[in-house]
Amino acid sequence: MNEHPHEHPNELRIERLTKAYGPEAPVLQGVDLAVPGGALAAVLGPSGCGKTTLLRILAGFLRADAGTVALDGRTLAGPAVHLPPERRRIGIVPQEGALFPHLSVARNVAFGLTGLDRGERRRRTQDMLDLVGLAGYGERMPHELSGGQQQRIALARALAPRPALVLLDEPFNALDSALRAGVRADVRAALRATGATALLVTHDQQEALSTADLVAVVRQGRIAQCDTPQDLYRRPADPWVAGFVGDAVLVPGKVGGDSSTATTPLGTVALAAPCRDRSTGTVVLRPEQLHLTSPDAEEAVRGTVTDVFYYGHDAKVTVTVQGLDEPVDVRVVGPLRVGPGQEAAIRVTGEATLHP
Repeated sequence: MNEHPHEHPNELRIERLTKAYGPEAPVLQGVDLAVPGGALAAVLGPSGCGKTTLLRILAGFLRADAGTVALDGRTLAGPAVHLPPERRRIGIVPQEGALFPHLSVARNVAFGLTGLDRGERRRRTQDMLDLVGLAGYGERMPHELSGGQQQRIALARALAPRPALVLLDEPFNALDSALRAGVRADVRAALRATGATALLVTHDQQEALSTADLVAVVRQGRIAQCDTPQDLYRRPADPWVAGFVGDAVLVPGKVGGDSSTATTPLGTVALAAPCRDRSTGTVVLRPEQLHLTSPDAEEAVRGTVTDVFYYGHDAKVTVTVQGLDEPVDVRVVGPLRVGPGQEAAIRVTGEATLHP
């Protein structure tokens, strides 16, 4: 019996998944991940953390050593179960599109539409081209398309057979930065329009945070944290996750008597979650929580500006503060009024997390 009760259509459940390429090369070390039906989840991690191996196991190209994969309540992989790729109802958008160069755009999109008569296949192909904003491009050949258009066609091809899950393997890598944001937004809109569950594999933090409903950070073959982009950024599980998903300000801290604040070299900061014991540890803040203020302002901590990095939309001001081994970064929006060597005062706003 291969079926499991499930609440969400097309929900993906991965449990205790392991894979090694020999006794000295563990890759996945007990991965647990649940993606609700219709959600877009990003698997984010540095090179070599196991992202691609996970994707290949989900697609059916690789067998896991242990653990289970279930989609829409159906076991795809597990003890004595390994469904072949063509029976998994999974669409794949590879890196750089990988369209069939000898087939027209329409024939690329229709490639997986087996079992439909010619009229239905034509209608479904047209619907998919409309969905990705490339109606009228059906007779063109892949080499006549831009990189961004090729990625949209690859998505249309993956969505055409109405898969339960779409896997996107670093799909925006080959695009220049000017194109990337627009194509990402189009891909997300198309996935939402079809209601498909999707898994985006990426090493790009900005891409994961701006595109996905759920982000799973992988570290050395394990899920270090899985959360919404907002919670992942605001409440990282540990300092490593904090630094991996954005710029982080790490300072030593000690929990105060009321358990909801910590004393740090940057002053007293509020904690996102109360700590019952008066522990010491690392307090994690974001640069935008630090503000340059008047030196005589209440609760301000004084320091010296050591460097300024101007980006146009904002700037990063590096400040040396007494009691800290490393300077801290302050993100400043608007006109800059300080420069290297000048005195600055810092005030902290918002909540921090503390990690023993």
